[in-house]
Amino acid sequence: MGMMKEFKEFAIRGNVMDMAIGIIIGGAFGKIVSSFVADVVMPPIGVLLGGVDFASLVIVVKEAVGETPAVTMNYGTFFMTIMDFVIIAFVIFMVIKGMNNMKRKEEEAVAEEPPAPPADEVLLTEIRDLLKGRNE
Repeated sequence: MGMMKEFKEFAIRGNVMDMAIGIIIGGAFGKIVSSFVADVVMPPIGVLLGGVDFASLVIVVKEAVGETPAVTMNYGTFFMTIMDFVIIAFVIFMVIKGMNNMKRKEEEAVAEEPPAPPADEVLLTEIRDLLKGRNE
């Protein structure tokens, strides 16, 4: 089998397409969460902490010299990224928890239905019932 043919079969499978769609939606969701943290969550926290703008929280490692910019550690941005991660992780946890609950309910529904008896057992039951009806 040629490499191109193998690749075509791999790329056209439904799972690959589903995964690609999931990655695209996940990327968009990440941007939404980043905006939510930066524009909605952090400003009130900054106000509560005395008007702190987290995006501007930095530690200057080396001052700017001439046209050389300053070297900084942007711990405010890092803190906002941690908040992004926590929110995304929580949402993924809730989605997986919901999927597991639905799967568990489906398994319970299947488990409640007794399995159908084998065909030979059904025939033997019918024969027994016929013989009982004859003797009465």
